[in-house]
Amino acid sequence: MDIFRKKTVGSLDESAGKLNRTLSALDLTALGVGAIIGTGIFVLTGVAAAVHAGPGLIISFAIAALTCVLSALCYSEFASTVPVSGSAYAYSYVAFGEIIAWILGWDLILEYGVAAAAVASGWSSYFTGLLDGFGLHLPAAISGAYDASKGSIIDLPAVIIIFVITYLLNKGIKETARFNGIMVIVKLIVVLLFIGVGAFYVKPVNWSPFLPFGVGGVINGAATVFFAYIGFDAVATAAEEVKRPQRDLPIGIIASLAICTLLYIAVSLVLTGIVPYSSLNVGDPVAFALRFVNQNMLAGLTSVGAIAGMTTVLLVMLFGMTRLLFAISRDGLLTSKLSNVSGKAQTPTQSTWVTGSLIAILTGFVPLNKLANLTSIGTLFAFAVVSLGIIALRRNNAGNKSGFKVPWVPYLPLLSAAACIYLMINLQAITWIGFVIWMIVGLLIYFLYGKKHSGLNNGSEKTNL
Repeated sequence: MDIFRKKTVGSLDESAGKLNRTLSALDLTALGVGAIIGTGIFVLTGVAAAVHAGPGLIISFAIAALTCVLSALCYSEFASTVPVSGSAYAYSYVAFGEIIAWILGWDLILEYGVAAAAVASGWSSYFTGLLDGFGLHLPAAISGAYDASKGSIIDLPAVIIIFVITYLLNKGIKETARFNGIMVIVKLIVVLLFIGVGAFYVKPVNWSPFLPFGVGGVINGAATVFFAYIGFDAVATAAEEVKRPQRDLPIGIIASLAICTLLYIAVSLVLTGIVPYSSLNVGDPVAFALRFVNQNMLAGLTSVGAIAGMTTVLLVMLFGMTRLLFAISRDGLLTSKLSNVSGKAQTPTQSTWVTGSLIAILTGFVPLNKLANLTSIGTLFAFAVVSLGIIALRRNNAGNKSGFKVPWVPYLPLLSAAACIYLMINLQAITWIGFVIWMIVGLLIYFLYGKKHSGLNNGSEKTNL
């Protein structure tokens, strides 16, 4: 069937080359840390400990991290074999064919879009709180998404930060990476300060009981905190702008994941050691813990770190979505205007402004409390398909060389896919309903537009049926 027509690795290499290759392994690692350390560490840790896992949250983070590590190995082989924009979307085009690639691309649009909107909403809350601390109070009408009971109409700070980042992305990838690096340094300093200072206030009695919600709570906690790890896959979307993709992409993906896992576990240990887990169901658990031990000045500094952290997450999420739209458009599955590249900065200008505008509308007017888990299910689905894709890649492209090879194929990819599917099963039914509806809409778009306008359908690219 023509909906399963595949691209070859060679055809992907030939279609690449419009974007500047300027990123190093260090830049990629910073992008990964920028994407991962943000809402998860400054917001999610408290809620997950109080509601799901208690002090056993460190096990939840370890389980989620192990799942990500398995997926990261698979991403690393794909990224070094198929070093083009599009991440899991491009990989699926080679491994499974066009329809699966479109489903993955549509899924990743959901992941990046909802994640960016949710993080922008959190950024706005921290920023508004920081202004309140200086006696500056925004009117209720412009300080939150539409909510008649609160009198809010639009989340103006969230809209503004989205457009600021969109403008920055249009300045060029090197400038974006430089700004991201500065923000990453700021938030790492704040996180390390919390760990260093907070360690002196830890009371081991707060770690008992260690598993107040049992093993089931730890598993539910792992499914919940998986949101904290999303973003390392966005590193792969930069493949077409990396100097030495076969070497640097695996380093960037695995190094960023390892650094962030250590930080998450350390913060969870200190956090639950300072404050009884049952008191951590707050929006700013790290700052709350510092206020709990009268470290008010450092608590204020933590708010600055949280804002910096969420800024970098937004930066990488929007970056990932712009490159995804660029890749899908270049293949003809979306309008070709989204793959236009500006001459000076060599950035996909149209896809960048479309991405920024859509996410600004979403975060500005739509309450996102019920949508956050859509990011987790979208990410887990992508990870599962990429993991299985390694098996298909090895079978269909046995002669291709890559800079990184997943060990123990097919066993490790199968284990990775199984872990992702298990965590998906533990998500709420409402999340699954939203995910299925999104996928149905995506399939309608493909059959009404994408299938007809596909570059493979028009014979403009090499295919492998």
